[in-house]
Amino acid sequence: MATTAPTAPQQSTPSPIHRWWLLAVLALAQLMVILDGTIVNIALPDAQIDLGMTDGDRTWVVTIYALAFGSLLLLGGRIADYWGRKRSFIVGMVGFAIASALGGLALNTEMLLAARALQGAFAGLLAPASLAILTITFPGGKDRIKAFAVYGAIGGGGAAVGLLLGGVLTEFASWEWCLLVNVPIAIVAIVGALAFMKESRAHGNTRYDIPGTLLVVAGLASLVLGFSRAEEGWARFDTIGFLVAGVVLLAAFVLVERRVSNPLLPMRVIVDKVRGGAFLVSTLTGAALLGGLLFLTFYFQIVLGYSPLHAGFASLPMTLVIMVCATVLSQLLPKIGVRIPMTVGPIIAAGGLFYLSFITVEGNYVLEVLPGVVLLGIGLASLFVPLQNVALAGVEEHDAGVASAAVAATQQIGGSIGTALFTALYTSAIASYLADNPPAPTAQLEAFVSGYSAAFVCAAALMLVAAPISFFLIRPSKADLLKNVDAVHMG
Repeated sequence: MATTAPTAPQQSTPSPIHRWWLLAVLALAQLMVILDGTIVNIALPDAQIDLGMTDGDRTWVVTIYALAFGSLLLLGGRIADYWGRKRSFIVGMVGFAIASALGGLALNTEMLLAARALQGAFAGLLAPASLAILTITFPGGKDRIKAFAVYGAIGGGGAAVGLLLGGVLTEFASWEWCLLVNVPIAIVAIVGALAFMKESRAHGNTRYDIPGTLLVVAGLASLVLGFSRAEEGWARFDTIGFLVAGVVLLAAFVLVERRVSNPLLPMRVIVDKVRGGAFLVSTLTGAALLGGLLFLTFYFQIVLGYSPLHAGFASLPMTLVIMVCATVLSQLLPKIGVRIPMTVGPIIAAGGLFYLSFITVEGNYVLEVLPGVVLLGIGLASLFVPLQNVALAGVEEHDAGVASAAVAATQQIGGSIGTALFTALYTSAIASYLADNPPAPTAQLEAFVSGYSAAFVCAAALMLVAAPISFFLIRPSKADLLKNVDAVHMG
């Protein structure tokens, strides 16, 4: 039965000083969740040797985190709405720290994969609570634009920061510290949450949508499994079966959500043209970014022979470019709106990924990699700074958590599907190269480069699709960026 709680009396939002301290706590949580999608990338070669992982297991260390994260985000968003966003934030942070410790102490591949899945599950509770708290802490005005610019820049730059931090920890400590480092970060964030965060929750109908949860988790998992099986052949029965099952289950999820009184993902959240366009762009960006960076990392270490630290620093220019561009864009958005940067950004990012497809075995970093990384950073900043603000504009307070979850879910599911898809293309390109070329001393490395290039071209194509979506669908007025959202019930 649905429970109906009386409307809680409204309370003021945190004081201006406390709001910015709270933003720092939320930004720290966002950084931890995002960088964990890539921080293990650089550590993977070392972890693979220590734990005796296969190449398939190596990919699953990345994919299973994104899959668990993305498929449970909608449920996590509803739990945050109904159970309390502060409470969900703290429980998610504690669980994430415990899972990270288990991963850092992993004795075998199975233990590491289980820990990564557990990390993703708790991130699915933590991330929507964090973004919902940000939404209600900065309900409107120019401060909202600045806050979302910071949050968005971390969303774009956090992946690259993960590569750098992973390189430092792997080089000077061990690959295990790429997971253990989350424990002290979580402790700081929990202390900050207790000091600056107020509880908030939705009121009214707070019954959970169990059928919708089961359908969306099973549907998304089937899609990712289907793309991962494509590595061994697109015409395989299990590949086709998982992909078809995923589409059918997600279609059933949409039908259920349109009929139940308490949907996990209310259709009102996604049918808005601007918001729906933002979700599509987020999915494509997640696929291109997370999948593309994984293969760039492999290129640095496997082909060019970079140390983990050197590989991390090789990714640093993208982070710096994102931070600089985010600062500039946060000042320009109230004047130029979001349509221009969100249309031009994907084109620039696609150009950077396409440029990276021309890498060679010799690997001149300054000529073959740096321009592509810089272009990718400019394009991603143009997208991430306005994206989350646009996706959450006009969302009712009752749906703040689930709408926040939908934003993060699209990026994470896009990333897991992109990683699986690019891995299949990468494997196919290697096999084709070795079949078409005579044996040679550098044949294996040339085959790897051929695979990486195929992945970058595919990522560029996905990124390019986001440009017309932004141009035709994302058209909020400048006034919308400054408009206050509905009053927030604090309890």
